[in-house]
Amino acid sequence: MEATIEVAGLRKRFGRVVALDGMSFTVTPGRVTGLVGPGGAGKSTTMRVILGLVAADGGSALVGGRPYRSLRNPLGHVGASLETGALQPGRTGRDHLLWLARSQGLTAGRVDEVVELTGLGQAARHRAGGYSLGVRQRLGVAAALLGDPPVLMFDEPFDGLGPEDAGWLRGLLRSLAAEGRAVLVSGRLMGELQDTAGHLVVAGHGRVVADTGVAELIAAASGGRVAVRTTARPEAMTALADAGASVAVTGRDMLVVSGMAAERVMALLTAEAVPFSEVTAHRATLEEAYMDLTRDAAGSGAGPAVSPEAAGGAAAGREAAR
Repeated sequence: MEATIEVAGLRKRFGRVVALDGMSFTVTPGRVTGLVGPGGAGKSTTMRVILGLVAADGGSALVGGRPYRSLRNPLGHVGASLETGALQPGRTGRDHLLWLARSQGLTAGRVDEVVELTGLGQAARHRAGGYSLGVRQRLGVAAALLGDPPVLMFDEPFDGLGPEDAGWLRGLLRSLAAEGRAVLVSGRLMGELQDTAGHLVVAGHGRVVADTGVAELIAAASGGRVAVRTTARPEAMTALADAGASVAVTGRDMLVVSGMAAERVMALLTAEAVPFSEVTAHRATLEEAYMDLTRDAAGSGAGPAVSPEAAGGAAAGREAAR
């Protein structure tokens, strides 16, 4: 089975609410794809449609070229973790996994393998009713991995995880993608996805706002800005503004300068005898890039998908307007 997810023109209404309005994207093998967006963007509904839990009003969602409902032994094709609360509180985590495994003809040995892989340890023998959210997340990942599938889907998997657990999960997701699997991760924690996803699908109002590589998106959002570290912030701001640059304060001794190359910034500050210890190209965070895109989508009613080139042009236009 080919390790892909293909979503094409999905539409879904719940009464008067438009949940999906032409959602389209492809998840390819060998990388982690992040599906991100604010609440109500359509992330969870899209995942439910892919898994056949919700029927779309229009469009299609295929896994390996086939609808999920047509798959035999689906755990061997698609592994998913969507709800951490869907557990019987009186059942142990291991028994939960055994129940899933037996429904698909898998062995108890495979259950023990995924328990070890996800670091559940002795927690797997405790009743699920006493699990923390972080342990529930690990159990969800273990369940998704049971059938050793080529396609994996995780809805908000970092929710409830501390720094150590989040670091473990980032490494696991990257390693699973490196094995040639297609990995789709939804979320709102941009910092986690910046260190995990290689590709990003940004959703807004039920459609795709941007479908691009994370590196390209960050480069576009950086927009040629320059970061300056100086102990003479007021003097630096005055000198740069008088020369026509736009200046924003980002820290006690940090400025971000728009509309002026780094070489020109250094020459100007030197000529004005303004001390500085650092002048570097500003690198936007994924959070900044995401906020730019979702802010634009909110203002325009979520227009069509943005390519890396268009995203770069939009970022440059914003910088020119500042």
